Amino acid sequence: MATTTTAPARISARIGGIAESATLAVDAKAKALKAAGRPVIGFGAGEPDFPTPPAVVAAAQAACADPRNHRYTPASGLPELREAIAAKTLRDSGYEIAPAQVLVTNGGKQAVYEAFATLLDPGDEVLLPAPYWTTYPEAITLASGVPVTVVCGPEADFLPSVDQLEAARTARTKVLLWCSPSNPTGAVASRELTEAVGRWAVEHGIWVVTDEIYEHLVYDGAEALSMPVVVPELADTCVVLNGVAKTYAMTGWRVGWLAGPADVVKAATNLQSHLSSNVCNVAQRAALEAVSGPLDAVAEMRSAFDRRRRTIVELLRAIPGVECPTPRGAFYAYASVQEILGKELRGARPQTSVDLAAAVLEHAEVAVVPGEAFGTPGFFRLSYALGDDDLRTGVERMGALLSEAK
Repeated sequence: MATTTTAPARISARIGGIAESATLAVDAKAKALKAAGRPVIGFGAGEPDFPTPPAVVAAAQAACADPRNHRYTPASGLPELREAIAAKTLRDSGYEIAPAQVLVTNGGKQAVYEAFATLLDPGDEVLLPAPYWTTYPEAITLASGVPVTVVCGPEADFLPSVDQLEAARTARTKVLLWCSPSNPTGAVASRELTEAVGRWAVEHGIWVVTDEIYEHLVYDGAEALSMPVVVPELADTCVVLNGVAKTYAMTGWRVGWLAGPADVVKAATNLQSHLSSNVCNVAQRAALEAVSGPLDAVAEMRSAFDRRRRTIVELLRAIPGVECPTPRGAFYAYASVQEILGKELRGARPQTSVDLAAAVLEHAEVAVVPGEAFGTPGFFRLSYALGDDDLRTGVERMGALLSEAK
């Protein structure tokens, strides 16, 4: 009797289960449609529309001609860059770390993945306040961890309370992911909440991975606080993530870092030594110039973002059925479209924010990211890191379409 054999899967379950980055997918589709001649305006990618500062570019140009940068360098990062990151961290957040506590990574995403890969064993749970950045749950799952979503609504400024975190805590809880200022909501945690959450984490022996990539983009007197500074006793169980992408308009240079206890950084460095070795030396030299220099460029960007922030909130609130709290950080507006779902719009009745976002792209030629990508359906994330004219035109175009919903 012949036996039937099943061919092995071509793609591993671990990799096959990864969802495409929704924000990058929306941005890619918008750019493809624009290249094809359609006047699409994209609110998808979290990318400053400013050029990298000239001094940073000049440093990279000089680095290209320097033979030192044509060879392998330490997997942990250029020693002078690690030293500069430690100095910049103390300057900007008040967190004192040694250069040996810094690992330079290929962008912030690699720092996110390596932090979880270093801390988690199979089955360890990570408390993940939602709305969350779309990469976090994928990185947790890849590291064999279990993301435990803690949904936070606009009534609480999209931030979790200690009571919510405690209700989600189990014997398997090992890590809390913390992001303030937040992607995707622009929420900024108060000192009181930051301290309360940090002390709760210390009390229960829970690690905190805190993403501080938007630390310089705050408005209306908001303060970006580093949790291990507010709660110093947390330092031994805290990993801080950061990078040059947002502060210095260097998204394409791919330089980030993680900072934390020396044993964690050493273990993560061992991983990186096999995963990718050193970050591109030219990009590291550019990052060295960025973090060692003044913050003039980010001050200019922040002023523009603040203006656009106020504009986009005003325009979104003028659309019937759309509610939008005022963000106090980053460069995102997170607007509720729940009142529009299920209404008739151009011959269809979109039931989800995914469906509605597709309709907005098709009929208004505006690209937004639906809330499903961030763990909270019924919302749109719009990045206001684009030109003032495009911002106004795009939201008005979307508003005209959504106003047809009956």
